[in-house]
Amino acid sequence: MASPRARSAPPPPQPPRRKRSGVIGRVVKILIGLAVLGLIGIAVAVGLAMTSLPDYAGLKSSPNGQMIRVRAADGTVLVTLGPSYGEWLPLETIPKVMQEAIVSVEDRRFYMHPGVDPIGMGRGVWRAFQRRGQGRRIEGASTITQQITRNIFLNQSYNLGRKAREIILALAMERKFSKAEILELYLNKVYFGGGAYGIDAASRKFFGHGASSLSLGEAAIIAGLVKAPSNYAPTADQAAAVGRANVVLHTMVETGAVTQAEADAADPAAVRFAPEARQNSVRYFTDWALPQLDTLIDEKTQPIDVWTTLDIAMQRSADRAIRADAPAGAQGALVSMETDGAVRAMVGGRDYVSSIYNRATQAVRQPGSAFKLFVYLAALEAGHTPDEPVVDEPVTIDGWSPRNSNRNFAGQIDIRTAFAFSINTVAAKLGEIVGFQTVADMAKRFGITSPINTHPSMVLGTSEVRLIEMTRAFAEVAANGVAVTPYGITRVTVVNGGTLYEHELPEPRVLVAPWVAAQATDLLQTAVNTGTARAAQIGRPVAGKTGTTSSNKDGWFLGFSSGLTTGVWMGRDDARPMPGLSGGRAPAQAFADFMKEAVAKRPVQKFATEVKLPEWQLEPDEEAYFGAPDENGVMVDENGQPLPREGDQPDEPPLINPGEPPAPGGPPLVQPAPAQGEEAPPRLDQQWLDGVLGRQQPQPQPRRNPASLPGGAPPPAPRSAVSVQPARPTQ
Repeated sequence: MASPRARSAPPPPQPPRRKRSGVIGRVVKILIGLAVLGLIGIAVAVGLAMTSLPDYAGLKSSPNGQMIRVRAADGTVLVTLGPSYGEWLPLETIPKVMQEAIVSVEDRRFYMHPGVDPIGMGRGVWRAFQRRGQGRRIEGASTITQQITRNIFLNQSYNLGRKAREIILALAMERKFSKAEILELYLNKVYFGGGAYGIDAASRKFFGHGASSLSLGEAAIIAGLVKAPSNYAPTADQAAAVGRANVVLHTMVETGAVTQAEADAADPAAVRFAPEARQNSVRYFTDWALPQLDTLIDEKTQPIDVWTTLDIAMQRSADRAIRADAPAGAQGALVSMETDGAVRAMVGGRDYVSSIYNRATQAVRQPGSAFKLFVYLAALEAGHTPDEPVVDEPVTIDGWSPRNSNRNFAGQIDIRTAFAFSINTVAAKLGEIVGFQTVADMAKRFGITSPINTHPSMVLGTSEVRLIEMTRAFAEVAANGVAVTPYGITRVTVVNGGTLYEHELPEPRVLVAPWVAAQATDLLQTAVNTGTARAAQIGRPVAGKTGTTSSNKDGWFLGFSSGLTTGVWMGRDDARPMPGLSGGRAPAQAFADFMKEAVAKRPVQKFATEVKLPEWQLEPDEEAYFGAPDENGVMVDENGQPLPREGDQPDEPPLINPGEPPAPGGPPLVQPAPAQGEEAPPRLDQQWLDGVLGRQQPQPQPRRNPASLPGGAPPPAPRSAVSVQPARPTQ
């Protein structure tokens, strides 16, 4: 019988301890080897990155985007677009509270880590794990060094490849530059919102002073912007900026940068913010000029200075004139340019903030009688002269019967008188003679690019045009018939002084012969001195033309003096009638108010032709009325005979125009009937005056085609004041 010990089962075999410990050891060794290889790889990558990093001066000048400074003709900065940069501040000049605020809220272990903060990264990964599935990315894991590395060398895309490059570059930055240099770089280059890069630009933008004098409250506000500049910038939300600043102060207390008492005394809510710069009418000009840069230069990254033609004093005068003279409820626009095309002032509306729509360059409106410039240019080029007699009488062209605004007809007058008083029937006749297509071609020749119809009524300005193009056309008359191209940019330079572009005047291109432009100036000058544009007088020679559309929807005045051409438009954006609006009133007054200041320091320039008064003063149309009538004036009939006033009790005083009411505010016009057998009084005209003085009346000269003239009247001899030359070919 076996013993109990012999019958018991043997214990299970134990695995060899030496074999298990050997496997763990090998795994540990592999991990250590991989770690060493990884560290070596990182060291090599960091070393290579260090060699590729620019020096500190290169990092300071690296651009964050293209800044454009727009300058006036005298060099004054008008507006800065794109990112703005303040003064570069060395770290020792930056207030200590600003440095501590940034370090506390953005990277509290900045002075301890080698460029990457393992604790911060671990915390960021843990937060990302907690928020998994919410579509939110890791926050708070980037150090100051990583942030400045990303801003200078990388982009804002979020992926592992970009993060790996960011870490390598941050480690390289820490090896190549000191902590002080990295912090200085960060404070001068990081984006703080509102277009401001660097603390000095941010301080000037938000507080109106440089960063070297920042208080604790101001420093807390600026430091709080880095997290989300578009949300916390004071220009976007002041309350949010103050709330974020309180978070920064609390963090500074936690890190020991300030005491609780100092944080309480800072009070970000009491910080005074600088008011936002008001967007004035200069922006109408810059909005028109700056898009031209795309065709002038190729530079897209370097900061540039754009030197323009704008005259600041003229721009202020133009702004005041439009604000003061535009009727209530109406908009206004003004363009003023030299005879070489340099635009000196541009106002596209009463207020840029409320409406950025540029009515000087974008709006198309009917010009009314201002379009007659092209009718008379075509007629003058065809051989008609200012002294040529025409007849103001009813006329019908293809079923269209124009009428004058005063509903009367003056009979025989000359072309100068017809233009001065904006006689519609004569313009229609001249348009028919030269051809409506010829008139349209003349307008296009002078720079009108909008469509122009060729219906008979086109002579009265029924086609829509732009103010800047009409002003250009009048400038071309002032330039003796030579083409003018409006421009606003004279040169473009980079920060280091290099020139990228400089404006050159094009080769002269003749539009009409000089004698045609001189005769047109004769007509325009007469309109200002004696006709519908008398409100535009400024005490020196002025030539110009009014324009008023039907139902007083638009009022225009365009003219030139002393080398400066100015166009003014007024009306409503919805094209509704404006009672009382006419070219000879508010627009002409705005022209005068602007030009009196704009040309005050320029020498007086006389035109090539002297003004010749019309044969007699016609009753002007509604554009000519400006101010109250003279109460002491004597009213006369069409023969020049004085008319009794109301209260003179004439015998049976019939109305001159039966059925037509008297003018508002004026005495009723009456004329005593001649007694039976008594001759009617003679007509007091040039013929009567020549007879009384014993002058020999000129005999009419035959003309090849008298029927081609309005009224069939032959032309007199040319005026001696206008030098008539043989027609020259135009280009």
